[in-house]
Amino acid sequence: MTQASPRAASAALYSAIWRWHFIAGLVILPFILILAVTGGIYLFKDEINDAAYNRLRFVQPAATAPLLASQITAAALEANPGTLKAYTPAAAADRSTEVDILGADGLKNTVYVDPYTGAVQGSLWDGGAAGSPAMYVVRKLHSLEYIGWVGNRLIEMAAGWMVLLVATGVYLWWPRGKKVGTVSIKATRGRPWWRDLHAVTGIYTASFIVFLAMTGLPWSSVWGGKFYDYAYALGLGMPDGYWSGKPVSTVPVSAVIDRAPWIMEQQPVPVSTAAAGVPQALDNVVARVEALGIVPGYAVVMPNGPEGVFTASVYPDDITHERVIHLDQYSGDVLYDAGLADLGTFGRWAEWGISVHMGQEFGLVNQIVLLLACAAMVMLCVSAAAMWWKRRPSGALGVPQVPADWRIPRTLLLMAVAAGVFFPLVGLSMLLLAAVELAVFLAGRRLRTA
Repeated sequence: MTQASPRAASAALYSAIWRWHFIAGLVILPFILILAVTGGIYLFKDEINDAAYNRLRFVQPAATAPLLASQITAAALEANPGTLKAYTPAAAADRSTEVDILGADGLKNTVYVDPYTGAVQGSLWDGGAAGSPAMYVVRKLHSLEYIGWVGNRLIEMAAGWMVLLVATGVYLWWPRGKKVGTVSIKATRGRPWWRDLHAVTGIYTASFIVFLAMTGLPWSSVWGGKFYDYAYALGLGMPDGYWSGKPVSTVPVSAVIDRAPWIMEQQPVPVSTAAAGVPQALDNVVARVEALGIVPGYAVVMPNGPEGVFTASVYPDDITHERVIHLDQYSGDVLYDAGLADLGTFGRWAEWGISVHMGQEFGLVNQIVLLLACAAMVMLCVSAAAMWWKRRPSGALGVPQVPADWRIPRTLLLMAVAAGVFFPLVGLSMLLLAAVELAVFLAGRRLRTA
């Protein structure tokens, strides 16, 4: 680069960052809206499910003891014939018991049973960890899983860009000795009002947006996969040593239970010691895991095939009680038993971050604060779109002009390289944007020459 005065260099850096903040913001705006709206809804999935399916999920508490697991599952199977897949005892005295049954049509339904009388209250298509078909749709939209691996990577890219948009937004917001209406809305109308609204909303919610983006990334394919591998390699994720020399299957924990601690999801499920014999009765399995101290709200998943195991798991709001237990289906021996305290440092951090991300760790306060953060993200999108619409020339996109000296300032180049290494998919999208920028510049120069 040619030598330039500090003022000129600062102006070039500001102009370049503003341009990239503008372009990236418009590109990922639809994804931020999807994440914010669906995330805000999913924060209250339990409350929504309880209200929408009150008749199924609640029962009248009784003075008598609940029925045995075998009695409850027999009642569920009589009303809904099929294969028993999972049993979830009532988490509280006024809750129904849930029985997952795979029907002859290949669909799995959750049957709700009164644990005191054995009366079947109804059934729903099994929504997994979401708890209902409606929340299942919200969850899938949040991760864009409906469009396969492409959706997962688009959401990962958007989450990485959200962090960079916050960083560049704070840089652009910084007053630099000027009195600008950025800590309160001073303008009264027009584009300046939208600018102030965008700046004020962003600066007060920046840390929350970064937190949501970073705690959501462990679920992603590329960034999350690398984080898992590095955490494991450094001994800070899921440590070895729980298997006691027992053989394991090729089936990951995530394929067996609806929800497991994130750092355990890729761990293989052990196999039972014999391929034939008489499986343990469900009543014995329930008694065994409860004797081990698993907290209410847990589910027991049935063995999958002759070498399968019974898996009991729980992921409560208080993650210090999260637990995954595998039992040999024939002997009932404990093959695996791990909770939060057994994870490495990265594993515990990831579990805590995910719990807060989902609005669980601090109860209603957690939910309300993150709901406000989601609303702020929507407001940032709306204000950004409004500013763009008001400033754009007729018939043009209105993208900030390329500086006269179009070469990239060294500071921005270093920031881009660092961000691209830390967020690989963001790095790929940066290269794509840079290629488009260069093509536009060369095309413009060719036209001017002609």
